[in-house]
Amino acid sequence: MSEDRLSVYEAIRLRRDVRAEFTGAPVDEATLWRILDAAHRAPSVGNSQPWDFVVVRDPATLRRFAEHVADKRVEFHDALPPERAATFQPIKIEGIVESGTGIVVSYDHDRGGPQVLGRATVPETGVYSAVLAIQNLWLAATAEGIGVGWVSFYDPAFLADLVGLPPGIRPVAWLCVGPVHEFQTVPDLERFGWRTGRPLSEAVHRETFGGTGFSDEPPMSAATDATTAP
Repeated sequence: MSEDRLSVYEAIRLRRDVRAEFTGAPVDEATLWRILDAAHRAPSVGNSQPWDFVVVRDPATLRRFAEHVADKRVEFHDALPPERAATFQPIKIEGIVESGTGIVVSYDHDRGGPQVLGRATVPETGVYSAVLAIQNLWLAATAEGIGVGWVSFYDPAFLADLVGLPPGIRPVAWLCVGPVHEFQTVPDLERFGWRTGRPLSEAVHRETFGGTGFSDEPPMSAATDATTAP
């Protein structure tokens, strides 16, 4: 392993939901394969590996999806109260064309057969598994200096048709993937005033929800001090 790769804590700290920082250069095939391999090594319920990855680089497809997302952005903007609409207006929500590469992560509920070990009482664990693959991909990409942006302003049926997903296979995410000029030190939603993160001490409870006892966070090194916001 290369000594200049980030530690997992450093990748978690540095990771951002990238929108405007893509260089426009495509991610090279070797790097793309490494981050997809990392995604495919994610844990999954019953070892079902219910994910698939559709890599999209056709400029016409990227533009078509970008246009669809732009329409959905307008719909969301117009449904907001005026003060929230003003805050949302400058926030960029996608980098579909700029990244040059889209990865559509899909979920197959039937993968693994009718009896998936561990999914019987919590069926959502199948989708959770696909999301774990996304997190693996995201952290591996960050360690490679590659940005990732998760686009969720879309009609799932439109995206399924766009990339030819078979019946019963649902899209979970469109990920914009590509080299970046930089990773922002402050997440976009904080920088633009949409929402700030909350401290770890507010999220940790002792024994029961609301249980006290973690009022003070232990000191953390600079390498592990991570923001909680995307």
